[in-house]
Amino acid sequence: MSFPLADLCRTALFSALLVTTALPAHAADNDVRLAGDGIVKVKSGYSFDETIERLKQDIAGKGIVFFAAVDQAKLGAEAGVKVRPSTLLVFGNPPLGTQFITSNPNAGLDWPVRLLVTQDEAGSVWAVYTDFQWIAQRHRITDRDPQFTMANKVVASITSSVTAP
Repeated sequence: MSFPLADLCRTALFSALLVTTALPAHAADNDVRLAGDGIVKVKSGYSFDETIERLKQDIAGKGIVFFAAVDQAKLGAEAGVKVRPSTLLVFGNPPLGTQFITSNPNAGLDWPVRLLVTQDEAGSVWAVYTDFQWIAQRHRITDRDPQFTMANKVVASITSSVTAP
């Protein structure tokens, strides 16, 4: 017998394990990392809760629609599974995001935008998201490059609100 909440928690835990593996440095900034799987990690200069609050404020300040915050640690606790602090923020700009879906309906798997805030075993807080050029490649979308570039710039701007002051 399968329990949907338990399955969700196992999936969240597995995702957190994947996200917290060591990644090579991206560009010259040791606080921003990009893996071959399209995962971008940005190290926060703030506490876990303050990171979430700052990200939500920046999203709202940009006029972007905020859909949900999923407290994965709370879901884990409710299922009897200990999960380090982990909250998934879901947001987007429908006029931009829906353009990807018109190019390939399967791109709906990656929209709206998901930004994971997690705390590792050393206490470092990370804002983690999927690189939009990687999403374009994943879904073989070749007719929306300017839009994917714009999406990358927007999420980079949002995550810059939590880098070390």
